[in-house]
Amino acid sequence: MSRLVKIILISVSFIVLLLISGLVYVSTALPDVGPAPENLKVTVSPEKIERGKYLANHVMLCIDCHSQRDFSLFSAPPIPGTEAKGGERFDHSMGFPGVFISPNITPAGIGDYTDGELFRLITTGVKKDGNPIFPVMPYASYGKMDAEDIEAVIAYIRSLEPKPSEKQVSKADFPVNLIMRTMPVKAELSKKPSPEDAIAYGKYLTTASACADCHTQFENGAYTGEPLAGGRKFMFPDGSVLSSANLTPHETGLKNWSKSQFIEQFKAYENSQHIRKLNPGEMQTIMPWAMYAGMSREDLGAIYDYLQSLEPVENAVTKFIASEHS
Repeated sequence: MSRLVKIILISVSFIVLLLISGLVYVSTALPDVGPAPENLKVTVSPEKIERGKYLANHVMLCIDCHSQRDFSLFSAPPIPGTEAKGGERFDHSMGFPGVFISPNITPAGIGDYTDGELFRLITTGVKKDGNPIFPVMPYASYGKMDAEDIEAVIAYIRSLEPKPSEKQVSKADFPVNLIMRTMPVKAELSKKPSPEDAIAYGKYLTTASACADCHTQFENGAYTGEPLAGGRKFMFPDGSVLSSANLTPHETGLKNWSKSQFIEQFKAYENSQHIRKLNPGEMQTIMPWAMYAGMSREDLGAIYDYLQSLEPVENAVTKFIASEHS
């Protein structure tokens, strides 16, 4: 065997060994966010449960994803009776790299979790067994919230009526199943700003609502656009494509919107007549308008103030392209 062939074989063997070592490390050592808080015990009060209810239904929208949504209706509201029961499916037909099914977050689904384990799951995306969840749940945003708000959500979902359901297993495609393990990081919690500081408070609410997750251009598994400048595409199973709006104060975004217009855009959906049955080809959206409509006018106004403080970004967006088969 020539010296050159030996060098090539040794080099290839070394590279293979490095790859195997890397895979073993990612598979066994990650995610590394530390243990769940052992001594955390959420104190329960009517006020805390009410705060958690507000956050889970109208700000963080936990109930939106952890219910089955009716996509035959505009903005796909939760199907009555499925609230918090889980079962919503995110799969290849919607552009996801695998099949991800939202779990049951009533006491029937989370009963074996401690408060500390729930806190870690919500703020870092790491489950009781140490494995990560796919970031369709914006745990990176929740990890920047106030610990008291996270505890309020835990108190609220613990208070829900138990709804037994069949446990369904999510499965990510390769190599996303490995990439997912590198994504969770330790939470960087903050204190909720005073509502009197409208811009800081609006930023907090925008983060809690994970607005940037949908309203930032996203391609090939990574964010590629300016935060909140819109343009992220969402596929529907029928082939229709939705693009998120530009929320920055540019002419192609919210520059010409008044605070009143912004608030009323949400509040209009408190009227159920806007959540209508759709005809083939009509615009559909994943934006859960009816749930966001329950946010207070003051909170919506603070979000507007924060968005108006952003650097304007030019990004004209075609919001909806109907399927050719519609």
